[in-house]
Amino acid sequence: MNSPGDKEENEFSAQITRKEKRKVRARGVSSGTVWTGLGMFGMIGWSVTVPTLLGVALGLWLDKSHPESFSWTLTLLMVGLIAGCVIAWFWVAKEDKEMHQHKNDKDE
Repeated sequence: MNSPGDKEENEFSAQITRKEKRKVRARGVSSGTVWTGLGMFGMIGWSVTVPTLLGVALGLWLDKSHPESFSWTLTLLMVGLIAGCVIAWFWVAKEDKEMHQHKNDKDE
């Protein structure tokens, strides 16, 4: 006859088995090199830098050709920075989702 403790013990054993399999797979799969990490870091940096610099360039041109009481350069610097941060945020979220999806696919 099965007692309630047997069911909990079986669930615990299954959980330990899953964790052990995941650990063995993680040891066998390379997580990447330092260069991979630096490449990802650079990709995020450039996704913020490029829109910011484009905003500054457009702002400088507008300040020279269409002067206003406010600074186009500072305004578009902020717009470019915010746009770059949003792009980086979406890119990191997409990569995180793919990593977790890949991990979940391997667990099954």
